[in-house]
Amino acid sequence: MLYTDSTLKALLAPGATIAIVGAKDRPGTDVDMVGRYLLDAGFRVIPVHPARMSVWGLPARRSLDDIDEPLTIVNLFRAAAHCPAHAAETLALANRPACFWMQSGVVSPESRALLAPASIMTVEDRCIMVEHRRLWG
Repeated sequence: MLYTDSTLKALLAPGATIAIVGAKDRPGTDVDMVGRYLLDAGFRVIPVHPARMSVWGLPARRSLDDIDEPLTIVNLFRAAAHCPAHAAETLALANRPACFWMQSGVVSPESRALLAPASIMTVEDRCIMVEHRRLWG
């Protein structure tokens, strides 16, 4: 599914719920900087990490399967090799998100192909924080 600045802006509207897969609150990491930015910008952030109990003072979920509320965006801080498995996990959700977002440097044609029939927008190789600042700044 193709996207435009207006569709990205609508996704990144205040109050959106974003699951961050690979969430870590280790200072100096990209995921920590982006997660804190999204929280400060007013998003509902759900950290997802298989081994952490909490991230940014929020309870972490072990996987997307552990989230029982609607998501706007699944935002991945994982290597491209892991993205297809997360795309399949996203497709299995009862409340599918509008968007599957892979951070800067991450491209996965296989994930895109898996998600396209379900009309889940796929964003690749873009930082969600940079895009939010550009569109809402």
